[in-house]
Formats: sequence, structure tokens, C-alpha cells
Amino acid sequence: MIRFVKRGSKKTGLPPGTIVHVGDKKTEYVRIRVIDYDEDSFEEKELSTIDECLPYKDKSTVTWINIDGLHEVDIIQKIGKEFGLHPLVLEDVVNTEQRPKIEDLEDHIFIISKMLFYNEEEDQVKIEQFSLVLGKNFVLSFQEKFGDIFNPVRQRLSVKRGSIRKRGADYLMYALIDAIVDNYFFVLEKIGEKVESLEEELMIDPSPETLQAIHNLKRELIFLRKSVWPLREVISYLERGESNLIQDKTGIFLRDVYDHTIQVID
Repeated sequence: MIRFVKRGSKKTGLPPGTIVHVGDKKTEYVRIRVIDYDEDSFEEKELSTIDECLPYKDKSTVTWINIDGLHEVDIIQKIGKEFGLHPLVLEDVVNTEQRPKIEDLEDHIFIISKMLFYNEEEDQVKIEQFSLVLGKNFVLSFQEKFGDIFNPVRQRLSVKRGSIRKRGADYLMYALIDAIVDNYFFVLEKIGEKVESLEEELMIDPSPETLQAIHNLKRELIFLRKSVWPLREVISYLERGESNLIQDKTGIFLRDVYDHTIQVID
């Protein structure tokens, strides 16, 4: 069963804006990947240092820089400095005990959400913090480890499928959030299937263990739906179009994601 665990923080007594990794170290090394594109061009590669990101800062193309691994705070500080991120934003990025939220900082938007993964072998739901910064012509994303749910987005970009390459960084932000919400449906479906299987087993061979397993899974479903609730507020803010970074035509797609989020909660 997954929970947002609150542990004794390493940040106790430190001033606001102190960048300290809070959470488990889920990867041995930090991986930096960049995708840069427009309607006519596409580039994807892995970088060795943040300095290699600098040529993409002032390009007219859309640039997506993804960081896997949050424990090397020097790397997080470096990219924050280069892209003008406030220390409080970086503090939240490396603190994996954050709740989903959004902060509109005028020249960029900062979002924290939770990604869910269903582990077939262990029959467990895993949770990971996902942070995103939207700026003019760029998206920065931060994940706890390598491996995510965004390969369909990457594929759409690489093969020029649909209109994603014709649109701006705000549409890329939408596509990533949409992938997260779609995966919530997948995880909830898997848990629902497990509950149905156990209920059939209970009818054939009743046992306290099976009954308890059903009870635990149903509690899990309730918890997961409650976990999605703050994301509803995030998407609602984006959909209202109060930021100059969000184009009106992207708002239509965000409204669709908002509706999907309500379905997950219900």
C-alpha cells in the first residue's frame, strides 16, 4: 500500500530556499536528456553536463530538458541558475514529500504532481514525484529515477504525429500532464480487476485473508482518488488561462484533462 510518508526531515532548522534532497535515492546517477523540436526539425540526445543545455536557452524551437535523479543537488542548482529558477522552486523539486501544486511566477510556471506505476510482479502501486517548469519555449522536468510514462509523448514528437510539433511549450506541458492522468486510469483499472478477482475467490473459498486483501485494496482506491484531488486544482488554474505562458487554444485541451481528472476522483 502506498502512502505519502512524512519522515524526520534533513531540512529541520535550515533557512527557506536551502536545497537539500528529501526522500529516497532511487537511482545511482543523474541522467540529463534533451528533446528540441519545431514543425520541421527534431533532435533528441543525452547530455553529460548542464552546460550542454545552454545552447538551447535562447532558441526559437521548443526544448524539453528532463532530469532523472534528484539526489545530486549541485546539478539541480546549476540548471536552476541557468534558467532563472527561484531557490524555493528548487527546494521543492528535491523534496519528494511535496503535495501536488502549482505556482505562477510570471516568467515561468512551476507544477508538482505524482506519477503512479503499477508493478505487475509485486502487485503494488508505486508513486513518484514529478516536477515541471514551463517557460517561454522550454519545459524542464524532474523525476526521481529513470523510467516513466512519457514514451508515447516522445514517440509523437519523433515521428511528427498529430499537431504536437506545430504547437508551443505549453502544449508539451499539457501532453505530459495528460499522460499522467491517463495512467491514473490504468492503475485504477488494475486495482479494480484485482478486487473483482479476489471477490470471486471469496465466493468460492471464503477466508479472512482474502476479505482483508479486498478491504486493503478498496482503501487503496480511496487513497489514490484523494491523492489526485490536488491535481484537479492545478489543472483548473491552467485551464482558466491566467498565465501569458498558456495559449488560449491550449486551454481547450486542458479542459479535457480536467474532465478526466474529475472522472478519476469520482
